[in-house]
Amino acid sequence: MGVTAFSHLAVHAQMMVFPTLMLLFHHEFDLGLDTLGIMASAGAFMFGAGAIPAGFLEAKLGGRVLLLIYQIGSIIGGLGLILANTPVQMTIGLGILGLASSIYHPAGLTILSRRLTNLSKGMAIHGVAGSVGLALGPLFAGAAAEFGSWRVSYLIWIILQGILVLVTFFMIKRRNKPIEDETKKEIFEIKDKRSIVLYYVMSTALGFSFGGFTTYMPSLFGSQTTGIFALLPETLKAGFFTTLVFTSGIFGQTIGGYVGDRYSRSFLLFWIVILNMPFLFLMGYTSGWSLLISSILLGIVHFLNQPVSNALLAELTPSSHRGIGYGISFFLSFGIGGIAPAVCGWITNQYSIEMVFPFMAISLIPAVIAGWFLMKRKNQTP
Repeated sequence: MGVTAFSHLAVHAQMMVFPTLMLLFHHEFDLGLDTLGIMASAGAFMFGAGAIPAGFLEAKLGGRVLLLIYQIGSIIGGLGLILANTPVQMTIGLGILGLASSIYHPAGLTILSRRLTNLSKGMAIHGVAGSVGLALGPLFAGAAAEFGSWRVSYLIWIILQGILVLVTFFMIKRRNKPIEDETKKEIFEIKDKRSIVLYYVMSTALGFSFGGFTTYMPSLFGSQTTGIFALLPETLKAGFFTTLVFTSGIFGQTIGGYVGDRYSRSFLLFWIVILNMPFLFLMGYTSGWSLLISSILLGIVHFLNQPVSNALLAELTPSSHRGIGYGISFFLSFGIGGIAPAVCGWITNQYSIEMVFPFMAISLIPAVIAGWFLMKRKNQTP
């Protein structure tokens, strides 16, 4: 649990550094937010692209080997970013970092799903660690950029990954043989394939929305919170306020873990998606304290979904295929959803950064429709 928790923390922290510093790169490299959005999409797409291969390899290599590949790959990607001097070099570094990070979720979640009794609670603890990473990434990035160099933001997580490599290598036992399928037809005879497809539609829409609002939220805070803590520079405020939002996500994770083991998960996920929408709209049409409060409420509501949805997918997939199931889910969520920064960059360029958030609310409509049918198929009541 400790290795997976800190690995999950590091994944999300290192992936939040670039979005937090987009305003800084906008000035330092004289790049438009649309161009920076494409650069962010390179990392975000690769964050999902390796998930399906990782899901297949988990059953053959084991979680320990994949964790080591993720950790070492993250060190390589981080070093590439530290040494980068041009936007092209930074994009390559973001791609390597995203590809390495994509390995984590299928490995870590499959390990937990096979070993935990109270699955939603365990997923909540794991999710809280990810939320802590989402909170610390922007905070450290903003502070490092303001008081030193943005390159230090990546160095912090390189050091943590180095420690995790040593702990994983020396303290996690090797798996002697791969997991064999219990029955070759298990996934077709026991599981409801249509329900899984509906779940994946929801995962894709939620991932697209998440990729869009998390990439541009720091920049929105930097430009739309001039009346709050006026003495703080915009880069530091972008990191600090984003940290507040992701810290609030810890409450969402905790509540999601509690209710996910007590009520219908398909019912919960349907309503969680709906509750995301009004807060995303509010973020696009408010500023100052109203913006900050609506963003914090979005953080709570959005992160309710993670322990619920991860446990629901475990419910829909057999153990022998669970790594693949999580791999597909995270490819759709982070990979297909990874185009959101580029799309939102176009919206920012054509309209304004504020319009990104209402668009992200509208993008959740397919998830609402799929969630309604999934809830009916499961024929569950709260």
